[in-house]
Amino acid sequence: MGFILGFLKKTALEEIREGIAAVYPRLWRYCLVQTGKRDRADDLAQNTCLRAMEKHESYQPGTHLDRWLFTMAHRLWLNEIRATAVRTGTGIVALEDTEIADGSATSEENIFVAEVFAKIGALPEGQRVVVLLAYVEGFTYQETADTLGIPIGTVMSRLASARKKIAGALSAVEAGE
Repeated sequence: MGFILGFLKKTALEEIREGIAAVYPRLWRYCLVQTGKRDRADDLAQNTCLRAMEKHESYQPGTHLDRWLFTMAHRLWLNEIRATAVRTGTGIVALEDTEIADGSATSEENIFVAEVFAKIGALPEGQRVVVLLAYVEGFTYQETADTLGIPIGTVMSRLASARKKIAGALSAVEAGE
């Protein structure tokens, strides 16, 4: 019986091939937040999928494929930043300048979403990525920390700072500034 159950388990490569399509839209959104540009998000997401296939032996079947892919995308993006010196401020486009359209939402919802993404996009990169993983993707603080390779205290600090900045921006809008 144990032999049969062991035989029916999927290999890492099979699980990745079967699961990547379902995770891809979330992966692409994460890549967009990382890169700030649609074409670069496309490249990063595709490179992540390619790397996942190449490195399938490091994936543990039955674990969280999305977290594994997000961690891989994060590391690939950091390598890209280092290679092209994007951290000096060149090459990043404001999130509000990117095109994120959802035809199923109402105009009011699209306006609200654009305003929220504009506020998130105005955050520093570290805070922006943590907000996406914790609040949009629903990762726990520990999962966010593990994905980004940072301490959980840093995650909590970045989220607190982001909340404070966004609350300040909303207060300024409400006061008519």
